[in-house]
Amino acid sequence: MHSDRPAITVIGLGSMGSALAAVFLERGYETTVWNRSAHRAQSLVDRGARLAATPEEAIAASPLTVACVLDYEVLHAVLDPVAGALAGKVLVNLTSGSPEQAHEAAVWARSHAADYLDGAIMTTPPGVGSPEMMFLYSGSPAVFEAHRPTLASLGDPLYLGTDPGLASLYDAALLGLMWSTMTGWLHGTALVGAEKTPATAFTPVAIRWLTAVAGFLTTYAPQVDAGRYPGDDATVDVQIAAIDHLLHAAAARGIDNALPELLKSTMERTKAAGHGSDSYASVIEVLKKRTDDK
Repeated sequence: MHSDRPAITVIGLGSMGSALAAVFLERGYETTVWNRSAHRAQSLVDRGARLAATPEEAIAASPLTVACVLDYEVLHAVLDPVAGALAGKVLVNLTSGSPEQAHEAAVWARSHAADYLDGAIMTTPPGVGSPEMMFLYSGSPAVFEAHRPTLASLGDPLYLGTDPGLASLYDAALLGLMWSTMTGWLHGTALVGAEKTPATAFTPVAIRWLTAVAGFLTTYAPQVDAGRYPGDDATVDVQIAAIDHLLHAAAARGIDNALPELLKSTMERTKAAGHGSDSYASVIEVLKKRTDDK
């Protein structure tokens, strides 16, 4: 172990927690681990991790504890009984949850004299340790800066701001983007697949197209912030006409059209709200309003 690296505790050894602990070990950190099922720790112990008998012992072993468990219910079941051990320590919580739960956890940590940083892991376990992968953090800037080198072992650490709920909020927003994008790609893949085009042939073209789409996002972001949507590229009216071609092509090939039908109805609501001649970014005006707010 490198003596210049601080000791770290990892609580929770599911697939993700185990990946976190493994990377800390690989980077030379003195790593203590704890898990409700101790047998999950064996491979890490074989690589040099220290297995704590209790959560209290695990927290006491290091100035920094990284928690990554199933959910906040498990987090509190584990930590509430030993909260006193966190006094003067740093808790980095990488457990998935809502922004509201992150806020509550930050208040809870403060009440026990612990420093708290909330985080979100934007990769699957095999990606942990890659500098290409984002780890999002929010909360105390002082805690983030003090532990940035350690957190950088796991992936690229992005600090979002002092509001502890921001990492969870970005996590939810980015997962929504992922699911929408992947489902759109799968719908397109099914469409061209109906004409015997393999997914492996379509996908390089789709990825190249996503680069162009990223450019559209960059163009539209200032429009969204300003609340003004000049329709000098492709208006909502033009997009409604274009999506009809997708709906027709997919229906003719027996492809499920639930996703494009949802998109078209959203565009039509945007047009009805007076944005037909505006850019596609104006769709956000409909998305920001609950349908029962009309």
